[in-house]
Amino acid sequence: MTSSSPSPAGALGDVRILDLTSVVFGPYASQILADYGADVIKVEAPGGDSTRHTGPAQEPGLAAIFLGLNRNKRSVVLDLKQAAARQALLTMADQADVLMHSMRPAKMAALGLDPATLCARNPRLVYAGLYGFGEGGAYDGRPAYDDIIQGLSGFADLVDRQTGTPRYLPTVAADKTCGLIAAHAILAALYQRSRTGLGQQLEVPMFESMASYALVEHYYGRHLADEPGEAGYPRVLTPWRRPCQTANGHVCLMPYTDLHWRNFFIAAHRPDLAQDARFADISARTRHIETLYELLAGIVAGHDTAYWLALCERLEIPAAPVNRLQDLETDPHLQSVDFFVPLESASGSQYRFPRNPVRLQQSQVPPAMPPRLGEHTLAVLRQAGLAEADITALLRTGAARDALSPNNDHRKDPA
Repeated sequence: MTSSSPSPAGALGDVRILDLTSVVFGPYASQILADYGADVIKVEAPGGDSTRHTGPAQEPGLAAIFLGLNRNKRSVVLDLKQAAARQALLTMADQADVLMHSMRPAKMAALGLDPATLCARNPRLVYAGLYGFGEGGAYDGRPAYDDIIQGLSGFADLVDRQTGTPRYLPTVAADKTCGLIAAHAILAALYQRSRTGLGQQLEVPMFESMASYALVEHYYGRHLADEPGEAGYPRVLTPWRRPCQTANGHVCLMPYTDLHWRNFFIAAHRPDLAQDARFADISARTRHIETLYELLAGIVAGHDTAYWLALCERLEIPAAPVNRLQDLETDPHLQSVDFFVPLESASGSQYRFPRNPVRLQQSQVPPAMPPRLGEHTLAVLRQAGLAEADITALLRTGAARDALSPNNDHRKDPA
């Protein structure tokens, strides 16, 4: 497959989404929906999404980060600073099921693209605002990036508690987690519309979403309002919660149940620990988790990785080697489920993509190449019913651009 296109065979094959978001948060959410078959129309400014130029690239405008976030979509270029482009978008929104954006509400209102306007024109529209902070709150309107949200929502503190130094998680955890939340919120709104016939406005704020995510286990003793305890789940905060060093590498070990721990200690020739009251049940182990994990590390250091993997398999204790990022492509399980999919672009360049990890029996949507900037402008505008003369005028004034427009942005990745 060499180009992106909606899949009518997908679970969301009759859903059209106008995606005005950029970078990671919104595009990750819309890619999830595209993977389920939605017709995601990525509406880009003339310069394109900045991630088109982030990381290595084989072709202009198709850099690595963009590739990871924009498969199975179509690209339309509209300069929303121009009235004609805004009118074209309104016409497209009249026929859409979802419009999602990550601009400040005041900016959308200034463009005439506020929820009241669009939902009045199309009462079935799901209007999704993806923001840093919820509207009306103390931080409403502030800029939000992954690092900012990780710091505000407690994640840098979690690393500080475990390592002694506040750091961000080495992944864009806030953007991607909130993208998952946005996708399921949009699906919920579409499901409700299937019963009521009406769309609705929804917001997905990053700060509130990540605070909720962090506090699932880490609100901990603060749940107990009559006798409040400390925040933070000790088992995952101990510095000893990490892959165990073996005689020749590292291994991930996870004895969890009472039986797991007893069998492990006996097999490791530590029957004294198998009888130790500090480790007899999950409540006791939680109170003494740092000591327990430190003892585990000392035991595991005595044999090589293969020894522990074989022992844990025999005892039915969860265990695994430590994969490096570059090991994932050759991981035997990922290979056996065809997780990595080869694709060829229209120009003949070869690519490799992770597929949608979810498999639905009645919804097969194979990965398709992310679109070139403006690749589908003409097709989408015609599909929306714009007259050829109007489309020609949009292109002539730069209010819209297609992939072949001479003034389109084809910068190469500076790296």
